[in-house]
Amino acid sequence: MKIRDVLKNKKTGVSFEFFPPKGADGMGPFIETVKEFQKKHAPLYASVTYGAGGSTQQRTMETLLKIKETTDLNVMSHLTCIGATRQSMDALLKGYMEAGVENILALRGDPPKNMRDFDLTKGEFRYARDLVEFIKKYNFFSVGVALYPEKHPEAPSLEKDIEYAKMKVDAGADFAITQMFFDNCYYYDFMDRAIAHGINIPIIPGIMPVTDFNKIKEFCSFCNATIPESLSRKMLPVLESPEGIRKTGVEYVTRQCEDLLENGVKYLHFYTLNRADAVNEILEPISKLLSATRG
Repeated sequence: MKIRDVLKNKKTGVSFEFFPPKGADGMGPFIETVKEFQKKHAPLYASVTYGAGGSTQQRTMETLLKIKETTDLNVMSHLTCIGATRQSMDALLKGYMEAGVENILALRGDPPKNMRDFDLTKGEFRYARDLVEFIKKYNFFSVGVALYPEKHPEAPSLEKDIEYAKMKVDAGADFAITQMFFDNCYYYDFMDRAIAHGINIPIIPGIMPVTDFNKIKEFCSFCNATIPESLSRKMLPVLESPEGIRKTGVEYVTRQCEDLLENGVKYLHFYTLNRADAVNEILEPISKLLSATRG
């Protein structure tokens, strides 16, 4: 089912992002994790990431097909266009159509770090909006895009960033998922700017469980996300305790999700890192809020 239709029909819900497991041995445990998510949370959809420069293209497709084969989940493929040609993208999209994958998250993407000779000039898509326009011509896919509450790292200003976001929406995006954030004010401020610029598609907040504070700081430095002082203060007494970090992080993100739901947010998208434990712990106490919104 197309995600644009899912979002029209469902008043609220959660979705999950996974990355392709490494090697054939990892697929079995991975699928069990996906099934656990499905059983406990009945997600709106499951998405599978796509490596920089298309470096996991085959594994992404295999993972999507395995999820489709073993569950009845709606699936979405991430798709990056940097360095891609229209011919290669056409072949890939036709493969998705044949496989019945109806949903694409259209991303510009980054060049693969392990390919020093990666030639960006060979690509025929400069921006994610170019990919959105290309995909929409097939009249088959529901297309999502990524948006950035604290602005894209390459955007010169918040004003320019929202203009770029509007271009992606005008190109044909049906919905959007945000980059992770840990202070909800950034999301609320972004939504105000989006509405003021005529962006009226669903914008789903991306939620990252905090279980490894050093890794989170790494992620934040890469994607221009801010770690709030309130979170840093909570972490300070437990920095020498992995379990303390995990417990504190889960509690923090649970409160974050509660605040979003209490302020009218309908959907939450979780970056699972292919692990069920922390996401389950976050969702358990907010399940009543989600149910209330459904009602």
